[in-house]
Amino acid sequence: LLFNQSSVVTEFILLGFPVVWELDVLFFIVFLIIYVLTVSGNVTIISITLTDCRLHSPMYFFLCNLSLLDIMMATAIVPKMMKDFISLEKTVSVAGCISQCYFYFFFGTTEVILLAVMSLDRYVAICIPLRYFTIMSIQTSFQLGLASWAGGFFSVLSPMIIISWLAFCGPNVIDHFFCDFEPLINISCADTHLLELVKFVLSTVVLLCSLLFTILSYLYIIITILHIPSSSGWKKAFSTSASHITVASIFYGSAIFMYIVPNKELSFSLKKAVTLQTAVFTHLLNPFIYTLRKQQVRDALRDTTSHILRGSNAFRVNCKLSR
Repeated sequence: LLFNQSSVVTEFILLGFPVVWELDVLFFIVFLIIYVLTVSGNVTIISITLTDCRLHSPMYFFLCNLSLLDIMMATAIVPKMMKDFISLEKTVSVAGCISQCYFYFFFGTTEVILLAVMSLDRYVAICIPLRYFTIMSIQTSFQLGLASWAGGFFSVLSPMIIISWLAFCGPNVIDHFFCDFEPLINISCADTHLLELVKFVLSTVVLLCSLLFTILSYLYIIITILHIPSSSGWKKAFSTSASHITVASIFYGSAIFMYIVPNKELSFSLKKAVTLQTAVFTHLLNPFIYTLRKQQVRDALRDTTSHILRGSNAFRVNCKLSR
Protein backbone atom coordinates (compact mmCIF):
# COMPACT_ATOMS: atom_id res chain seq x y z
CA LEU A 1 0.00 0.00 0.00
CA LEU A 2 1.08 3.57 -0.68
CA PHE A 3 0.79 6.07 2.12
CA ASN A 4 0.23 9.80 1.95
CA GLN A 5 3.60 11.40 2.62
CA SER A 6 2.08 14.84 3.30
CA SER A 7 0.39 13.73 6.54
CA VAL A 8 1.47 15.74 9.56
CA VAL A 9 0.85 12.85 11.94
CA THR A 10 3.45 10.06 11.66
CA GLU A 11 2.20 7.83 14.47
CA PHE A 12 -0.92 7.17 16.50
CA ILE A 13 -1.43 6.56 20.22
CA LEU A 14 -3.78 3.68 21.06
CA LEU A 15 -5.57 4.31 24.35
CA GLY A 16 -6.72 0.69 24.64
CA PHE A 17 -8.22 0.14 28.09
CA PRO A 18 -7.14 3.02 30.37
CA VAL A 19 -6.70 1.24 33.70
CA VAL A 20 -4.12 1.08 36.48
CA TRP A 21 -0.78 -0.69 35.93
CA GLU A 22 -1.74 -3.75 37.97
CA LEU A 23 -4.77 -4.38 35.75
CA ASP A 24 -2.62 -3.90 32.65
CA VAL A 25 -0.37 -6.74 33.87
CA LEU A 26 -3.41 -8.89 34.62
CA PHE A 27 -4.86 -8.20 31.17
CA PHE A 28 -1.51 -9.09 29.59
CA ILE A 29 -1.51 -12.50 31.32
CA VAL A 30 -5.17 -13.18 30.47
CA PHE A 31 -4.79 -12.30 26.79
CA LEU A 32 -1.51 -14.22 26.55
CA ILE A 33 -3.35 -17.32 27.79
CA ILE A 34 -6.23 -16.67 25.39
CA TYR A 35 -3.86 -16.18 22.45
CA VAL A 36 -1.86 -19.34 23.22
CA LEU A 37 -5.07 -21.38 23.56
CA THR A 38 -6.48 -19.89 20.34
CA VAL A 39 -3.37 -20.69 18.30
CA SER A 40 -2.80 -24.14 19.84
CA GLY A 41 -6.48 -25.13 19.49
CA ASN A 42 -6.68 -24.10 15.84
CA VAL A 43 -3.27 -25.58 14.99
CA THR A 44 -4.46 -28.86 16.54
CA ILE A 45 -7.54 -28.82 14.30
CA ILE A 46 -5.46 -28.15 11.18
CA SER A 47 -2.88 -30.81 12.10
CA ILE A 48 -5.28 -33.68 12.78
CA THR A 49 -7.36 -32.79 9.70
CA LEU A 50 -4.30 -32.95 7.47
CA THR A 51 -2.91 -36.16 9.00
CA ASP A 52 -6.08 -38.25 9.47
CA CYS A 53 -7.60 -39.59 6.24
CA ARG A 54 -11.04 -39.89 7.90
CA LEU A 55 -11.23 -36.09 7.94
CA HIS A 56 -10.32 -35.58 4.28
CA SER A 57 -13.72 -34.24 3.24
CA PRO A 58 -15.01 -30.85 2.01
CA MET A 59 -16.47 -29.98 5.43
CA TYR A 60 -13.12 -30.37 7.19
CA PHE A 61 -11.29 -28.62 4.34
CA PHE A 62 -13.44 -25.55 5.05
CA LEU A 63 -12.92 -25.99 8.80
CA CYS A 64 -9.15 -25.92 8.21
CA ASN A 65 -9.57 -22.62 6.37
CA LEU A 66 -11.68 -21.31 9.26
CA SER A 67 -9.02 -22.32 11.80
CA LEU A 68 -6.30 -20.65 9.72
CA LEU A 69 -8.37 -17.46 9.57
CA ASP A 70 -8.91 -17.61 13.35
CA ILE A 71 -5.14 -17.78 13.90
CA MET A 72 -4.41 -14.93 11.50
CA MET A 73 -7.21 -12.68 12.76
CA ALA A 74 -6.14 -13.14 16.39
CA THR A 75 -2.48 -12.57 15.43
CA ALA A 76 -3.38 -9.31 13.68
CA ILE A 77 -4.78 -7.91 16.95
CA VAL A 78 -3.66 -9.66 20.13
CA PRO A 79 0.19 -9.47 20.08
CA LYS A 80 0.16 -5.70 19.56
CA MET A 81 -2.54 -5.33 22.23
CA MET A 82 -0.47 -7.37 24.72
CA LYS A 83 2.60 -5.26 23.98
CA ASP A 84 0.62 -2.10 24.72
CA PHE A 85 -0.50 -3.50 28.10
CA ILE A 86 3.10 -3.55 29.40
CA SER A 87 4.51 -0.68 27.36
CA LEU A 88 4.69 2.97 28.37
CA GLU A 89 4.57 4.07 24.73
CA LYS A 90 1.37 2.74 23.17
CA THR A 91 2.20 4.05 19.70
CA VAL A 92 1.89 2.67 16.19
CA SER A 93 3.06 4.20 12.91
CA VAL A 94 0.50 5.40 10.38
CA ALA A 95 1.60 2.70 7.93
CA GLY A 96 1.47 0.04 10.65
CA CYS A 97 -1.96 1.20 11.78
CA ILE A 98 -3.47 1.08 8.29
CA SER A 99 -1.83 -2.31 7.66
CA GLN A 100 -3.34 -3.73 10.87
CA CYS A 101 -6.74 -2.36 9.87
CA TYR A 102 -6.42 -3.93 6.41
CA PHE A 103 -5.44 -7.40 7.62
CA TYR A 104 -8.13 -7.44 10.32
CA PHE A 105 -10.88 -6.68 7.81
CA PHE A 106 -9.33 -8.89 5.11
CA PHE A 107 -9.40 -11.95 7.39
CA GLY A 108 -12.77 -10.98 8.87
CA THR A 109 -14.42 -10.52 5.46
CA THR A 110 -12.94 -13.79 4.24
CA GLU A 111 -14.45 -15.53 7.28
CA VAL A 112 -17.86 -14.00 6.56
CA ILE A 113 -17.79 -15.35 2.99
CA LEU A 114 -16.44 -18.71 4.17
CA LEU A 115 -19.35 -19.11 6.60
CA ALA A 116 -21.76 -18.75 3.66
CA VAL A 117 -19.76 -21.34 1.70
CA MET A 118 -19.91 -23.72 4.68
CA SER A 119 -23.70 -23.31 4.83
CA LEU A 120 -23.79 -24.38 1.16
CA ASP A 121 -21.70 -27.44 2.05
CA ARG A 122 -24.15 -28.39 4.84
CA TYR A 123 -27.11 -27.81 2.50
CA VAL A 124 -25.74 -30.21 -0.10
CA ALA A 125 -24.75 -32.79 2.56
CA ILE A 126 -28.21 -32.87 4.18
CA CYS A 127 -30.59 -31.98 1.35
CA ILE A 128 -28.83 -33.76 -1.55
CA PRO A 129 -26.74 -36.43 0.26
CA LEU A 130 -26.50 -38.88 -2.68
CA ARG A 131 -24.85 -36.25 -4.87
CA TYR A 132 -22.70 -34.69 -2.14
CA PHE A 133 -19.28 -35.89 -3.29
CA THR A 134 -20.19 -35.21 -6.92
CA ILE A 135 -21.22 -31.61 -6.29
CA MET A 136 -18.67 -30.83 -3.54
CA SER A 137 -15.70 -32.36 -5.36
CA ILE A 138 -12.09 -31.60 -4.45
CA GLN A 139 -11.86 -29.11 -7.32
CA THR A 140 -15.12 -27.36 -6.38
CA SER A 141 -14.16 -27.19 -2.68
CA PHE A 142 -10.78 -25.69 -3.55
CA GLN A 143 -12.39 -23.12 -5.87
CA LEU A 144 -14.93 -22.12 -3.22
CA GLY A 145 -12.18 -21.76 -0.61
CA LEU A 146 -10.06 -19.69 -3.00
CA ALA A 147 -13.08 -17.52 -3.87
CA SER A 148 -13.59 -16.79 -0.15
CA TRP A 149 -10.00 -15.57 0.24
CA ALA A 150 -10.12 -13.57 -3.02
CA GLY A 151 -13.44 -12.00 -2.04
CA GLY A 152 -12.04 -10.91 1.32
CA PHE A 153 -8.88 -9.52 -0.28
CA PHE A 154 -10.47 -7.45 -3.02
CA SER A 155 -13.54 -6.21 -1.12
CA VAL A 156 -11.33 -4.57 1.51
CA LEU A 157 -8.63 -3.32 -0.86
CA SER A 158 -10.37 -0.24 -2.29
CA PRO A 159 -11.39 1.40 1.05
CA MET A 160 -7.91 0.72 2.45
CA ILE A 161 -6.29 2.43 -0.54
CA ILE A 162 -8.55 5.46 0.06
CA ILE A 163 -7.62 5.46 3.78
CA SER A 164 -3.92 5.33 2.92
CA TRP A 165 -4.24 8.68 1.12
CA LEU A 166 -6.15 10.46 3.89
CA ALA A 167 -4.46 13.34 5.68
CA PHE A 168 -4.05 12.98 9.46
CA CYS A 169 -3.33 16.40 10.95
CA GLY A 170 -4.03 15.68 14.61
CA PRO A 171 -5.02 14.75 17.17
CA ASN A 172 -3.27 11.41 16.88
CA VAL A 173 -5.04 9.58 19.75
CA ILE A 174 -7.23 6.57 18.89
CA ASP A 175 -9.68 5.53 21.60
CA HIS A 176 -9.42 1.83 20.81
CA PHE A 177 -7.21 -1.22 21.43
CA PHE A 178 -6.41 -1.61 17.71
CA CYS A 179 -6.64 0.39 14.47
CA ASP A 180 -10.31 0.03 13.62
CA PHE A 181 -11.93 1.62 10.57
CA GLU A 182 -14.24 4.10 12.33
CA PRO A 183 -11.62 5.71 14.64
CA LEU A 184 -9.27 6.21 11.67
CA ILE A 185 -12.00 8.03 9.77
CA ASN A 186 -12.91 10.14 12.82
CA ILE A 187 -9.39 11.52 13.32
CA SER A 188 -8.75 12.31 9.66
CA CYS A 189 -8.80 15.98 8.65
CA ALA A 190 -9.86 15.15 5.07
CA ASP A 191 -13.32 14.76 3.55
CA THR A 192 -14.34 11.17 4.30
CA HIS A 193 -17.89 11.10 2.90
CA LEU A 194 -16.88 9.00 -0.14
CA LEU A 195 -14.92 6.60 2.06
CA GLU A 196 -17.82 6.18 4.49
CA LEU A 197 -20.18 5.50 1.59
CA VAL A 198 -17.83 2.91 0.06
CA LYS A 199 -17.38 1.25 3.46
CA PHE A 200 -21.14 1.14 4.14
CA VAL A 201 -21.98 -0.27 0.68
CA LEU A 202 -19.28 -2.95 0.80
CA SER A 203 -20.12 -3.94 4.39
CA THR A 204 -23.81 -4.16 3.58
CA VAL A 205 -23.33 -6.15 0.38
CA VAL A 206 -20.84 -8.65 1.82
CA LEU A 207 -22.46 -9.12 5.23
CA LEU A 208 -26.12 -9.12 4.25
CA CYS A 209 -25.65 -11.21 1.09
CA SER A 210 -23.62 -13.76 3.04
CA LEU A 211 -26.15 -13.75 5.88
CA LEU A 212 -29.11 -14.09 3.50
CA PHE A 213 -27.44 -17.00 1.71
CA THR A 214 -26.73 -18.70 5.05
CA ILE A 215 -30.30 -18.19 6.29
CA LEU A 216 -31.81 -19.59 3.07
CA SER A 217 -29.49 -22.60 3.20
CA TYR A 218 -30.54 -23.39 6.75
CA LEU A 219 -34.22 -22.88 6.04
CA TYR A 220 -33.97 -25.63 3.43
CA ILE A 221 -31.89 -27.72 5.84
CA ILE A 222 -34.48 -27.36 8.63
CA ILE A 223 -37.32 -28.27 6.25
CA THR A 224 -35.38 -31.36 5.14
CA ILE A 225 -34.59 -32.37 8.74
CA LEU A 226 -38.25 -32.10 9.74
CA HIS A 227 -39.12 -34.61 7.02
CA ILE A 228 -36.64 -37.21 8.32
CA PRO A 229 -38.79 -39.99 9.84
CA SER A 230 -36.37 -41.43 12.41
CA SER A 231 -35.31 -39.49 15.51
CA SER A 232 -31.72 -40.77 15.20
CA GLY A 233 -31.46 -39.42 11.66
CA TRP A 234 -32.96 -36.12 12.79
CA LYS A 235 -30.43 -35.78 15.62
CA LYS A 236 -27.48 -36.70 13.37
CA ALA A 237 -28.49 -34.17 10.71
CA PHE A 238 -29.04 -31.43 13.27
CA SER A 239 -25.75 -32.11 15.09
CA THR A 240 -23.77 -31.52 11.88
CA SER A 241 -25.34 -28.07 11.52
CA ALA A 242 -25.73 -26.83 15.11
CA SER A 243 -22.08 -25.79 15.46
CA HIS A 244 -22.14 -23.78 12.24
CA ILE A 245 -25.36 -22.03 13.27
CA THR A 246 -23.79 -21.09 16.64
CA VAL A 247 -20.60 -19.65 15.15
CA ALA A 248 -22.43 -17.88 12.31
CA SER A 249 -24.91 -16.29 14.73
CA ILE A 250 -22.14 -14.90 16.95
CA PHE A 251 -20.03 -13.63 14.06
CA TYR A 252 -22.81 -12.15 11.92
CA GLY A 253 -24.56 -10.57 14.90
CA SER A 254 -21.42 -8.79 16.11
CA ALA A 255 -20.35 -7.67 12.63
CA ILE A 256 -23.77 -6.28 11.68
CA PHE A 257 -24.02 -4.44 15.02
CA MET A 258 -20.59 -2.86 14.52
CA TYR A 259 -20.48 -2.02 10.82
CA ILE A 260 -24.02 -1.75 9.42
CA VAL A 261 -26.58 -0.79 12.07
CA PRO A 262 -26.41 2.97 12.91
CA ASN A 263 -25.32 3.13 16.55
CA LYS A 264 -23.71 6.52 17.04
CA GLU A 265 -25.74 7.12 20.15
CA LEU A 266 -24.19 4.08 21.87
CA SER A 267 -21.10 4.54 24.02
CA PHE A 268 -17.80 3.68 22.39
CA SER A 269 -16.97 1.48 25.41
CA LEU A 270 -19.81 -0.83 24.36
CA LYS A 271 -18.50 -0.86 20.80
CA LYS A 272 -15.03 -1.77 22.07
CA ALA A 273 -16.49 -4.61 24.13
CA VAL A 274 -18.36 -6.04 21.12
CA THR A 275 -15.26 -5.71 18.94
CA LEU A 276 -13.17 -7.45 21.61
CA GLN A 277 -15.60 -10.36 21.64
CA THR A 278 -15.48 -10.62 17.81
CA ALA A 279 -11.74 -10.09 17.42
CA VAL A 280 -10.49 -12.21 20.32
CA PHE A 281 -12.93 -14.48 22.12
CA THR A 282 -14.80 -15.89 19.10
CA HIS A 283 -11.58 -17.34 17.68
CA LEU A 284 -10.83 -19.05 20.98
CA LEU A 285 -14.29 -20.64 21.09
CA ASN A 286 -14.45 -21.77 17.45
CA PRO A 287 -12.29 -24.91 17.83
CA PHE A 288 -14.42 -26.06 20.77
CA ILE A 289 -17.83 -25.06 19.38
CA TYR A 290 -17.19 -26.11 15.83
CA THR A 291 -14.80 -29.01 15.71
CA LEU A 292 -13.60 -30.56 18.95
CA ARG A 293 -17.19 -31.46 19.89
CA LYS A 294 -17.56 -33.62 16.75
CA GLN A 295 -17.12 -37.34 17.32
CA GLN A 296 -14.97 -37.83 14.20
CA VAL A 297 -12.50 -35.19 15.35
CA ARG A 298 -12.38 -36.53 18.90
CA ASP A 299 -11.66 -40.02 17.54
CA ALA A 300 -8.93 -38.67 15.27
CA LEU A 301 -7.42 -36.63 18.12
CA ARG A 302 -7.46 -39.63 20.45
CA ASP A 303 -5.82 -41.88 17.83
CA THR A 304 -3.17 -39.27 17.03
CA THR A 305 -2.38 -38.79 20.73
CA SER A 306 -2.14 -42.56 21.25
CA HIS A 307 0.17 -42.85 18.26
CA ILE A 308 2.44 -40.11 19.60
CA LEU A 309 2.52 -41.71 23.05
CA ARG A 310 3.32 -45.13 21.58
CA GLY A 311 6.12 -43.58 19.56
CA SER A 312 7.46 -41.82 22.66
CA ASN A 313 7.38 -45.06 24.69
CA ALA A 314 9.10 -46.96 21.89
CA PHE A 315 11.80 -44.29 21.78
CA ARG A 316 12.41 -44.65 25.54
CA VAL A 317 12.64 -48.45 25.24
CA ASN A 318 15.16 -48.17 22.41
CA CYS A 319 17.23 -45.71 24.43
CA LYS A 320 17.32 -48.11 27.40
CA LEU A 321 18.28 -51.07 25.19
CA SER A 322 21.07 -49.07 23.56
CA ARG A 323 22.53 -48.39 27.00
